[in-house]
Amino acid sequence: MSQDAAVPSSRGSESGKKLGFFARIALFLRQVIDEMRKVVTPTRKELITFTSVVLVFVLIVMGLVYGFDTIFAWLTSQVFGVPGRPTL
Repeated sequence: MSQDAAVPSSRGSESGKKLGFFARIALFLRQVIDEMRKVVTPTRKELITFTSVVLVFVLIVMGLVYGFDTIFAWLTSQVFGVPGRPTL
């Protein structure tokens, strides 16, 4: 038995024939529909929990970015001075 026989064909159907353009589109759409059937819609409580977690995370990241921006702006003004103001 050759090594090629053990490797599954990725060309389309099980018979090894290459699928046509429209057959590949139909196969893709069937696979999308099959995957969509597996999707579980969250309950209202889960949705509120997930949304709250995302909003809190975004607020934390916004605070970190604001803090770093403020620190770097202060540091930059200390190193290079404020434009229009003479340095001592």
